[in-house]
Amino acid sequence: MEPSKNAVVLLSGGMDSAVALALARRRGFEAHALTVDYGQRHRAEVSCARRIAAALGAARHIVVELDLRPFGGSALTADIDVPKDRALGRAAQEIPVTYVPARNTILLALALAWCETLGAEDIFIGVNRIDYSGYPDCRPPFIEQFERLAQTATKAGVEGRSRYRVHAPLLDMSKAEIVRAGLAAGVDFSLTHSCYDPTPENLACGRCDACILRRRGFQEAGIPDPTPYAP
Repeated sequence: MEPSKNAVVLLSGGMDSAVALALARRRGFEAHALTVDYGQRHRAEVSCARRIAAALGAARHIVVELDLRPFGGSALTADIDVPKDRALGRAAQEIPVTYVPARNTILLALALAWCETLGAEDIFIGVNRIDYSGYPDCRPPFIEQFERLAQTATKAGVEGRSRYRVHAPLLDMSKAEIVRAGLAAGVDFSLTHSCYDPTPENLACGRCDACILRRRGFQEAGIPDPTPYAP
C-alpha cells in the first residue's frame, strides 16, 4: 500500500459512491468526502452520505449546497415523473429523463477545486458503464477529457505542480461485482440509498432504474439486499 495521501471522493450516499470511498481508503488514501446537495428529489441520500463517511473513516466530509432545480430538465430536479419498470436492456440504450444535465461535470469541478486547496491530485468517482442508466457522463471518454481539463484549468496544473487523476474504480464492474467488492472492503450497504423516487417514509420504490439495477446486483451476487422497499 502506498503511503497515505489526500484524495477527494465524491460521495452521493448511494452504493456505488460508498464502494468508491471504501476502495480509496483501501488504497491508502486519506479520503476527503464531498457530497453535493443539488436539490435532488432523493435527498435521503445526503443523510446516508454522512453516515457512510463516518463508518468508512473519511478524514473529512463536507456537504455543498448547489441547487440545480432552477435549471430543471431532469426528473430528479423538476416536476417530471421518474420512469418506472423500464426494461434493463432499454435502460442502457437511451438517455433517460433522470439524467441531470452536466451533473458529473459539476461534481468533478467541485472536487477539483477542493483538490487544489488540499494539495491533492486524486479524485474518486463511482461511475459505472456496465450496469447503469445510460448517462453520457458515466463513460471513459468523459473521465479522460476531464483529466485533461483539470491540467489546463488549474493553477497547480499549469504550473506543473500537480498531475490530476480521476479514479473510476467501478467503471467496468457489474452491479454484482460492485456488491462483492463493497462487502470485501467493509461497506455496510444498509447505510446506502439508491432509489430515485422514495416514498415519504424513505422506502425505496423498487421500480425506478436505480432500484431495479440494485436489486439485480444483490440477487446476482447471491447476497440479501438490506434496502427497505415499498410494498
